[in-house]
Amino acid sequence: MNCTQAIEYIHSLEKFGVKPGLERITALCELLGNPQNSVKFVHVAGTNGKGSTSTMISNILRKAGYSVGLFTSPYVIDFRERIQLNGRMIDPYELAQTVTKVKNAVDILEKSGIQPTEFEVITAVAFVYFASHNCDVAVLEVGLGGRYDSTNVILSPLVSVITSISMDHMNVLGNTVEKIAAEKCGIIKYGGTCVSYPEQVQGAAQVVESTCNDLKNKLVIPDLAQLKFVSSNAFGSVINYKGNTVSVPLTGEHMVKNAVTAIEAVCALDKSGFRVTAEHIAKGIEASSMPARLEVLRSKPFIILDGGHNEDCARALAQYIRTNFAGKRVVAVCSMMADKDYPAYLEVCKGLFDTFIASKTNVMRSLSAESLFDAAKPYFKNCYSVADVDHALAFARSITEENDVLIVCGSFYFAGEVRDKIMNF
Repeated sequence: MNCTQAIEYIHSLEKFGVKPGLERITALCELLGNPQNSVKFVHVAGTNGKGSTSTMISNILRKAGYSVGLFTSPYVIDFRERIQLNGRMIDPYELAQTVTKVKNAVDILEKSGIQPTEFEVITAVAFVYFASHNCDVAVLEVGLGGRYDSTNVILSPLVSVITSISMDHMNVLGNTVEKIAAEKCGIIKYGGTCVSYPEQVQGAAQVVESTCNDLKNKLVIPDLAQLKFVSSNAFGSVINYKGNTVSVPLTGEHMVKNAVTAIEAVCALDKSGFRVTAEHIAKGIEASSMPARLEVLRSKPFIILDGGHNEDCARALAQYIRTNFAGKRVVAVCSMMADKDYPAYLEVCKGLFDTFIASKTNVMRSLSAESLFDAAKPYFKNCYSVADVDHALAFARSITEENDVLIVCGSFYFAGEVRDKIMNF
């Protein structure tokens, strides 16, 4: 099996869908010798900000000289983004070898009627890879929820991190923010330390606090009273947090709050013997980048790529545009998945875009351009439906002048499909 075949095998498992529960991943890990038990973890759950927070934690620890694994999702450009060691994607040969090993275990389980899902197999591949390299610590991002997510097969993490919680995946996690928060907080283990995003909505904040109390966890929440903005623009912010100046290249106010969450998480590792200085923190965050998270691809005209499909993502995008591009004409090209709450996303963005172009990805779950167009019409002055991605981008570029702003937004699948095309504008 080569790298391409390994990735094709993993994607072939998508047909088994999402099936929350730890029985299959437990059985799979046992056949593989429980590699996760030989790795120390920082476990990160939440609705938004998991990827950026995980990346910043990883980079800070790397700058401190530790060998660090990173497991995130989704990927934007290359599948191998999901499994990294010391800032490098898993080697194609090692991915093929590791997937082969995991597939052999899956084949055995299938004979007894146990079929691991796509995400469970990817999780197991990450565990085997991190264990084989004896990394000092791995930053592990939850896929969906927390309590029954396959990553929760690990033993107690060094630190549990809960990023911003909002309404998403209601069909699986529950239809209230409290129910969703309870699922996210399922990663919190007895007697540990939990670091929470500093501005959780009230219902979620109460669940985080009560869970930490019940499980005798020390709860750490960044102190925004000690956060000061030195400067901020469309490319990022310079902040001072607890007396230390840090440059945050990830754009948007929410990214600053993710940054201070990451800072508190690495500081909480001190009790586990991980020594991190203010210099390590500053260098680690400054070195952090994330594709398709309010990513500025060029500046004349401004072209920005932003993956995000829920109400909170829309709020972050709207705040960013209104803060940095007030008075400018904004053109948007957007594609969404049919199973996401795109009406809530569109409502938050009401009037934000002068022109809205609905398009469609090649993913089976993609909402049709026509359906997105119909949903968007009440919110924007000029609406168009252009199903073909290349034609949608070409049309958007043709009507975007030098002083305008072009936003390409919506599903991460869409972001991954169009990023290279936009880079060549």
